[in-house]
Amino acid sequence: MNKLISSISPHFNSSVTTTKIMLDVVIALIPAAIASVVIFGIRSLLVIGVCVAVCIFSEWGFEKICKKENTISDLSAVVTGMLLAFNLPVSIPLWQAAFGSIVAIVVVKQLFGGIGQNFANPAITARIIMMTAFSGTMTSWVFPDASSSATPLALISKGQANELPSYLNMFLGYHGGCLGETCTLALLLGGAYLLIKRVISWHTPVAFIATVVIMSLICGKDPLYQFMSGGLVIGAFFMATDYSSSPATKWGKIIFGIGCGLITVLIRFWGNFPEGVSFSILLMNILTPYIERLTRSKPLVGGGKV
Repeated sequence: MNKLISSISPHFNSSVTTTKIMLDVVIALIPAAIASVVIFGIRSLLVIGVCVAVCIFSEWGFEKICKKENTISDLSAVVTGMLLAFNLPVSIPLWQAAFGSIVAIVVVKQLFGGIGQNFANPAITARIIMMTAFSGTMTSWVFPDASSSATPLALISKGQANELPSYLNMFLGYHGGCLGETCTLALLLGGAYLLIKRVISWHTPVAFIATVVIMSLICGKDPLYQFMSGGLVIGAFFMATDYSSSPATKWGKIIFGIGCGLITVLIRFWGNFPEGVSFSILLMNILTPYIERLTRSKPLVGGGKV
């Protein structure tokens, strides 16, 4: 007689692993990394390299000290490092980039239990902390010709629309901003790759971007500039879709994306900051457990007569 074996879920085996998923995200981020070098120069590679290296070392070191299983091979620290770097100006002092990387991995990720247990996106949270701690260097934007320049969103908020780049320059990333968020073309290519590989679903990115575009039309703003400015595209495809800190249900993803879009518009149009993507994602991360509870499928329970 065979032994009865019981075990906890999941009961389905799959060839999809965390490492494969993170590798796909890294591949999807490569076009934006290349674009950052073309637009801002070789220093962008240095910023990316520092962030990735410090993230990996921080994860290894924390797990070593706590005698936990080493997880740097799953590439999640690499993804966090790249995303953080993409949310920094290319002129950021390297020690500040290293500080942000430590915060992302140790404070936001590892202290909450590691991958899959962090309540917020590590890169987003680290960026907001850095904006508070280093407001001067975090808002020191460099134009592709190496001169200082305001971002398109800053120009819009100051009413200097006549100084905005052309739509083509916006699409190709030839304007001031964080080193990995300016080139809309590169980010859309990476987002399309993630959708084709089914690493992410369309629900959150489409809901996020569509909400910003529709609200821009309603409020009399240029939807194309709002779409291609700031961190909307990188946030919608690469950070609002984080498995650990966003809803798992389809309707939950849509509600999450709409919420991100509404908060982004609220901050952009009426707040003290010209950009609101980072704050919107972090705030919606906090609401994720409630969204999942609201949109969770209800089990069918028999109670009537047959």
